[in-house]
Amino acid sequence: VEKADLDTLLAKADFITLHTPLTEQTRNILSAENLAKCKPGVRIINCARGGLIDEEALKAALDSGHVAGAALDVFLKEPAKESPLFGTPNFISTPHLGASTDEAQVNVAIQVAEQLSDYLVHGGVTNALNMPSLSAEEAPKLRPYMALAERLGSLVGQLAHDNLTQISIEVEGAAAQLNIKPITGAVLCGLMRRYSDTVNMVNAPFLARERGLDVREVRHDREGNYSTLIRVTVATSQGDRSVAGTLFGNREPRLVEIFGIGIEADLAGHMLYIVNDDVPGFIGRIGTLLGENGINIGTFHLGRRSAGGEAVLLLSLDSAIPQSVLDVAAKVPGVKVVKALEF
Repeated sequence: VEKADLDTLLAKADFITLHTPLTEQTRNILSAENLAKCKPGVRIINCARGGLIDEEALKAALDSGHVAGAALDVFLKEPAKESPLFGTPNFISTPHLGASTDEAQVNVAIQVAEQLSDYLVHGGVTNALNMPSLSAEEAPKLRPYMALAERLGSLVGQLAHDNLTQISIEVEGAAAQLNIKPITGAVLCGLMRRYSDTVNMVNAPFLARERGLDVREVRHDREGNYSTLIRVTVATSQGDRSVAGTLFGNREPRLVEIFGIGIEADLAGHMLYIVNDDVPGFIGRIGTLLGENGINIGTFHLGRRSAGGEAVLLLSLDSAIPQSVLDVAAKVPGVKVVKALEF
């Protein structure tokens, strides 16, 4: 398929079919002016929406022979009881029935029922607007990976503050044997939520491209320390930032690495992320601060590069942490970064 702008398409196409909604931008997209730009002898089909073609202009182009033939089942005024096109020898019209016949209504109802049943019983997704298509066979295998991927995308999106230029999604081991398009969509869905509340796994890749983000997918059949692994790396003005996760036990998503530091944690609910100097008493000071402000710690995860070096704390909390408490935490000696996370 060769992409082209409208003027190039009009000048080169032997057949033109319209597949677009009617908007202010597409109304009369085939106007008298644009029909004149068409290749002589062109044939035109419109089964999309009435109003995309200037019917008077099309009639004139058909009569002159500039347009060799046209076929429409949609018109500016419907039901189309009259049109300047009716009776033109090189024009074909059919009723705008769509799925309005008895047979079509029955078949559409059966198709919808079968697709819903496939999703509810087997997890298969077909023709959804906000989910990538998944067969009933691959859905149960992919869903845990998609949950992990979305959380990793959300994590890196919340922590990488600089303008992102590239994102790499690497899959290793068992994950590399799967259809990774839904995994990529889930990562981008989590990442793009920093920009839009209406993002989903279908529109996330388009939103990423609109923001100039170079998306790369990499498969590694090898197994490292884990039988399966997803790594998400983003390029920022401060360098690359990478997070990685795997599936534990009953296929439960787990973070296993954050910005080069090994740490195991479940990414869920309210969380607190801290980068700090690895010094005695630091954990106690953070715990005391949260306790004094009525914030209960659910789980506490610690990772560090080396003894006495840079460390990472990741805490799950029973409630959201107020900004006022974050401001106090940022002033605790040894704190380099403090950030509230939500999953």
